[in-house]
Amino acid sequence: MVWVILAIMRDYYVEDIECNGVNYPVYIVHRKYRNLKTNMVFKSMEELANFVERLAQKCGKYVSYANPILEGSLPDGSRVSATYSKDVTSRGPSFVIRKFTKEPWSPIKLMQLGTVSPEILAYLWLLIDHQFNVMVIGGTGTGKTTMLNVLAFFVPPSARIVSIEDTREINLLHDNWLPSVAREGLGVANLTGEKYGEVSLFDLLKESLRQNPDYVVVGEVRGKEAYVLFQGMASGHPSFGTMHADSVGTMIKRLETNPINLSSTLVNAMDVVCVMAKTKFKNTIVRRLKDVVEIIDVERGEAGLNIPFRWDPATGRFLYKQHLEMFNRIISKSGVTMQYLSSEWSNRTKLLIKLYQNNVFDFSEVQEIINNYYKNPQKILKQFGIV
Repeated sequence: MVWVILAIMRDYYVEDIECNGVNYPVYIVHRKYRNLKTNMVFKSMEELANFVERLAQKCGKYVSYANPILEGSLPDGSRVSATYSKDVTSRGPSFVIRKFTKEPWSPIKLMQLGTVSPEILAYLWLLIDHQFNVMVIGGTGTGKTTMLNVLAFFVPPSARIVSIEDTREINLLHDNWLPSVAREGLGVANLTGEKYGEVSLFDLLKESLRQNPDYVVVGEVRGKEAYVLFQGMASGHPSFGTMHADSVGTMIKRLETNPINLSSTLVNAMDVVCVMAKTKFKNTIVRRLKDVVEIIDVERGEAGLNIPFRWDPATGRFLYKQHLEMFNRIISKSGVTMQYLSSEWSNRTKLLIKLYQNNVFDFSEVQEIINNYYKNPQKILKQFGIV
């Protein structure tokens, strides 16, 4: 059975491998056909428990009856979530393996898939260039981490990035990048709920602000680390992160209630939210950047919002507004003119379209072009016949 699972993991079109217990078929999530039932079945408790133990060993983790929940990453970067005993999942041990591509998808690849438009990418590029804070939200499997990786393409090549995750998923082609991963502790938890030797997201995030980052990237915000992240945003450390929420209103409620309990003043440090969604379009499951939301003001759970970009599920097109609140903030922050911003937005949009038309999808090639644009924009624009 192990070799069959390994063979499936080599299939590019398989996203997830799911086992719900003993004597139940293994399911896969296919990029094109979605949920598919296979003829693979673990027929004994011992066989399935042994497989979960092997997954734990490959992840460098420990699983047992005393510690029956496994979260980790395989050597190829795939994420593992598993349970070990029947006490936790009544059908017996279970596992989900979520595969990630070895090379992150470039912004041009997301354009090809229809996930996002070049105008939105160019807009986000300008915001990142001017050190604004961006959060990516959505449900499970909507493409939050993929979008987070794409945002990192637009970080200036000389900037220092510090990333913080509990399971390694972020993959950047950036020389000045310090990736940090949380570590589980050992033994019995103390009175504060921490184990000996534990290094939490909260610990890593506090430490990261002492490491002179130009940009902070947090894999997923869900607990007390949000306080440090938003303190960093408010004190001038531009940050990106993901969070499980289906709308900006839901995200703000999560931030302002237990266990996070942020004040509205700190939530106001957030500038833009990208809302990802997995939906059906023309009888096909697709991932889309559903909304780009500008946060104007947050007070007692109520937010003043501007939504300059929205995906229309009826036509499959992205709709736009003329008013961009963040451009006004860039003008007041940097002293540039609206004419300059409009020209830059147009040029960067045209560049992304040219890359798409020239079939430049490779992540390293796209990253090099974006880096060179920062160094000499006129040269790149001339190279692609834009000016």
